[in-house]
Amino acid sequence: MENIVIIGCGAAGLTAAIYAARANLEPVVITGSLPGGLLTQTTDVENYPGFPDAVNGFDLMFKFQQQAERFGTKMVNDTVTDAELVDGGPHKLTLGSGDVIETKSLIIATGASPRWLGLESEDRLKNHGVSACATCDGAFYRDVPVVVIGGGDTAMEEANFLTKFASKVTVIHRRDKLRASKIMAERALSNDKIEFCWDSVVEEVLGTDSVEGIRVKNLKTGDTTVIDCEGYFSALGHVPSTQIFAGVIDMDDKGFINLKAGSSYTNVAGVFGAGDCADAVYRQAITASGMGCKAAIDAERWLAE
Repeated sequence: MENIVIIGCGAAGLTAAIYAARANLEPVVITGSLPGGLLTQTTDVENYPGFPDAVNGFDLMFKFQQQAERFGTKMVNDTVTDAELVDGGPHKLTLGSGDVIETKSLIIATGASPRWLGLESEDRLKNHGVSACATCDGAFYRDVPVVVIGGGDTAMEEANFLTKFASKVTVIHRRDKLRASKIMAERALSNDKIEFCWDSVVEEVLGTDSVEGIRVKNLKTGDTTVIDCEGYFSALGHVPSTQIFAGVIDMDDKGFINLKAGSSYTNVAGVFGAGDCADAVYRQAITASGMGCKAAIDAERWLAE
């Protein structure tokens, strides 16, 4: 029987592990299918405090892991295929290997994945001009044109943010009106640096080693055009990796875990949430780390009680 198991080893999971390990709880981290989380797929991270010259995303997460292991965290390179959660515990986790782990407390830090169009060129140029986070990468595109894919609040927020850096922002939307809230839509529509390409979808991201443009198709006329750009931002929302807990853990309509106000507590006693799987708003490494800290402290206090 483990004291605490943490599912996920991104910024939230590994920060939780550091705090739990320093509290002598001997945490076990189940890494999941992407050890280190989405940050390992990012090249330069310029907005994480303590690294004025930027840090490679993989290197940053490796430092997180080293720090967690230094205090006694056990890393298990596996995935969770089934979870039997009981109010107050213990909780039973079945791994892909067939192993079963029982734990008194559990921290869910499984993260979230950005939605993509699924184009081969989009996938090939990720981190080479293709991004899903304007806050993370927008500053790399000063005085060059960029495009934003989507028509909801996320897309409008990203587009407006990118106008601080880009020479022009073109929003590609498959409909002739925005799905965004009225205030977000008006803000984008009134911004002189934002143009809209209505009733259109992206057929291909152009470029060999970096983004050079996109080819779009008008859904009403069938015409295709090329839009020059050096940055491509998918703003189609995120998919939290919480499906395995559906029906047991309270979530919103998009699958993000609902936490009790000001804490990491879920509706199941002894189960805590942290990071992007419980954060539909910020989704930053620094906020995920803060949530991981809270989850570890909450779990430690809950175990003590």
